[in-house]
Amino acid sequence: MKRIVAWMDRQLYPEYESNWDDTLFRAEVLKVLKPEHVLLDVGAGAGIVSQMNFRGVAQRVTGIDLDPRVASNPYLDDSMIAGAESIPYPDNAFDVVIADNTLEHFENPKLAFEEIARVLKPGGFFLAKTPNKWHYMPIIARITPHWFHESVGRLRGRMETDTFPTLYRSNTLRTISRHARCAGLRTKGFKLIEARPEYLRFAFPAYFVGWVYERIVNSTPALQSFRILIIAILQKPVKASQ
Repeated sequence: MKRIVAWMDRQLYPEYESNWDDTLFRAEVLKVLKPEHVLLDVGAGAGIVSQMNFRGVAQRVTGIDLDPRVASNPYLDDSMIAGAESIPYPDNAFDVVIADNTLEHFENPKLAFEEIARVLKPGGFFLAKTPNKWHYMPIIARITPHWFHESVGRLRGRMETDTFPTLYRSNTLRTISRHARCAGLRTKGFKLIEARPEYLRFAFPAYFVGWVYERIVNSTPALQSFRILIIAILQKPVKASQ
């Protein structure tokens, strides 16, 4: 079965590698990140995604996470054990804030967005990558228990300690836009992406279904709201009146 899946990878998605979504997100971050910037990674975790290593690209990289392993994250210059709803840093402290697969875990997204806006410098950017609530994978995730998510994670080579409960309270364009607006952030752009069906690559039939779905939702912009990945680019206005 692994040989068949590998063959389908080569035939259908030859340009895709592991963590292709993080590679796309990194490219968006690098568009706004400058060497003199101070960056905050919300939900930085243990540092298992190499694409989220911005040390040496920014002047300083800080991270927060409720996972105590953030203290040993090799991609950070400093870290704090904290959640997005209570960021332990002063106002206007960061030029760029990023959240990679973190929004889906926010218990109180309104407060989290307000906190992110607070610690951003005027003109600073908040970039987030998160699953789209209306894609089939988050729908399945919302109706299945956490042990099932852990089992799927193991099939994909992910440790149980890296699988966290998901809430999907800020995982549509509408909810992200609303929380951003209430927090005083401007929406600079969204990208909705459907590509290689990662969660269905365990067997040929499932992979084939995922490929057909990908072809359909990418066939017209009218179906983009059913694509898996949302990348949001938000900005704090330079002046409050803007």
